[in-house]
Amino acid sequence: MTAAPATDRRLALLAGLAAAGTGIQVGATLVASRYVVEQTGPATLTLLRYALGLAVLLIPALLAPKARFAPRDLLAIALLGIGQFALLVALLNIGLQYTTAARAALVFASMPLLTLLLAAMIRQERLGGAKGLGVLLTLIGVGLALGEALAAPTEGGKDWLGALAVLGSAVTGALCSVLYRPYLARYPVVRVGALAMAAAILSLLLPAWWEQESTPLASIDRTAALAVLFIGLSSGVFFFLWLWALRHAPASRVAVFLALSPPTAALLGVTLLNEPLTPSLLAGSAAIIAGIVLAHRQAA
Repeated sequence: MTAAPATDRRLALLAGLAAAGTGIQVGATLVASRYVVEQTGPATLTLLRYALGLAVLLIPALLAPKARFAPRDLLAIALLGIGQFALLVALLNIGLQYTTAARAALVFASMPLLTLLLAAMIRQERLGGAKGLGVLLTLIGVGLALGEALAAPTEGGKDWLGALAVLGSAVTGALCSVLYRPYLARYPVVRVGALAMAAAILSLLLPAWWEQESTPLASIDRTAALAVLFIGLSSGVFFFLWLWALRHAPASRVAVFLALSPPTAALLGVTLLNEPLTPSLLAGSAAIIAGIVLAHRQAA
């Protein structure tokens, strides 16, 4: 009688660890992307990221149990892949051209609460008083980051544009996280991930080719090439873990671990890119993390 609850707790713990690793990886890849995006262009970097990611998933996908995708599901997964990989990461890379990695991570960390809001809207999850207050705190945290971007723009003067692009990326990620769940229950996780990545790669071929006139890939230096390799290979590994976590835990519970990305990005950004760590950024991080913890306290 106790075996099933124990198994559920074990799966929940493993899903939490997988999601936590993904949150740290997101922060690290934001810093690496911030370093390399000006040499590659946002679409090209996104294409390289998921071409390498697909290479990581390809063999496990071929070895996974066979599954016949319904045509309607095939189209839906492909569209989710284009959103999750092509649109989300392209917006993120555009944002990183204008704002710091730490601020981008702070704004992107609103995704867990956006996920919760969307899940509540389609009745996947309930939004009670504590969760509502958590949403408010998180929005305040994002507001601090955006307000600082407007009040003290970076050298290019478009820090606000970068922050808004990253916010659009977070909205896209929240929507995809909620909509993925039915397909992860029907099909092998690794096959869903490989199919989604393949669809995104095809959608990125034209914009990446267009970028080659202004940012030719052959001109990147060795350090940038290593950064691209890290971004791509880690994305393949951790996207599989992310999908596995989404299969075994509610979307908002998994997305909560993106709160680990701002401190990761801030620490690495200060250490490796000499980015400033401002009081507003710290206050925004505290508000977002507090909001996420409060919103999920009852569910923990």
